Amino acid sequence: MSAGALKESATGGGRELVQPISTGIVAAITGFASSFVLVIAGLRAVGASEAQASSGLLTLCILVGVACIALPWYFRMPISFAWSTPGAALLVAAGATTDDFGAAVGAFLVCGALIALCGLWPALGRAITSIPKPLAGSMLAGILFPICLAPIQASIEQPLLALPVVLVWLMLYRLAPRWAVPAAMVVAAVGIGLTAGTDWLSAPTSAPAAVFVAPLFDPLVIVSLGLPLFVVTMAGQNVPGFAVLSTFGYRPPPRSVLVWSGAGTMVGSVFGAHNINLAAITAALMASPDAHRDPSKRWIATVASGFGYLVLGLGAGLATALVAASPPILIIAVAGLALLGALVTSVTGALEQPEHRISAIATFLVTASGITIVGIGSAFWGLVVGGAFMLWLGWRTPRAVS
Repeated sequence: MSAGALKESATGGGRELVQPISTGIVAAITGFASSFVLVIAGLRAVGASEAQASSGLLTLCILVGVACIALPWYFRMPISFAWSTPGAALLVAAGATTDDFGAAVGAFLVCGALIALCGLWPALGRAITSIPKPLAGSMLAGILFPICLAPIQASIEQPLLALPVVLVWLMLYRLAPRWAVPAAMVVAAVGIGLTAGTDWLSAPTSAPAAVFVAPLFDPLVIVSLGLPLFVVTMAGQNVPGFAVLSTFGYRPPPRSVLVWSGAGTMVGSVFGAHNINLAAITAALMASPDAHRDPSKRWIATVASGFGYLVLGLGAGLATALVAASPPILIIAVAGLALLGALVTSVTGALEQPEHRISAIATFLVTASGITIVGIGSAFWGLVVGGAFMLWLGWRTPRAVS
């Protein structure tokens, strides 16, 4: 190969990396920004001091970052992790359960052990990940749909900030699609800076420190907090996470994923972290064609998001101040723009088989409704309702006319 050809190849390879890396960075920022306040509120609700809550957030960022780098690198799949947002909401709701953070840490540790057990028990792991494609696609669409409405809502609530973001995204999606989302993020950051001025720079920027918390195993707290946290995490995060990857054609080994996340939760629990698990919404961004047109290279986006989480964790003070200066709807709006391609893919897959379209629509409607029953989110109930529809309508398949 000539020197010119080598140079062209290297330049092309560099350009090929821009799209997945920028997608991963966007995913890390949106994942962190959308729920870190809820994490701190949840930890504080079950007895954590300010230092312990900061330690928990730092530990979660490190665990998620390491997991997003190690597993995708090894398996060459966009296997992405996150902390459990439904789990953090559960902590807020369970504030009356305990004011002893050591007992809460013991419940976190038990939750991690149960997640790891799901990975070590192959039959249980297969049961969790064996989801029909119409149900998986429609559940993912239901998860993404409210997020993808955010650009419309933001354009009404914050027109001066949101409309430039949407217009820049739309223009570049027509002219240079791979730059559309990164450019939208830049415009959003500029808008935040102009609106907030320099006040956010005066916020404390010292890095939080990891604080060890000795676990206490209180049977009542384990039953009332640890077990519900396990159920919510499996039903509301890990099942949708596997479904998202399945929708885009990836089949990660359940044992490795669940054992890794369970063990990570156990290690992180003694530093205040409640738990980590498969990502769902941000996973859709990094596993979709928006991350890279070649499915074999989308894992690069997840690795980039892992490094993004490490940076966000170690610089939590400054990153938190900037995000806190933004209207929450604006951050979600950028995520919605980034996820439009994934929404199209999931809807197309869900409705591909005509005989299962009613079941798929039922799954979508229940999931998109956002209902919560007995502490379990709408993604799980969407699968339950869709599965029931699929079984019932399957039984009533018309017989051939003789």
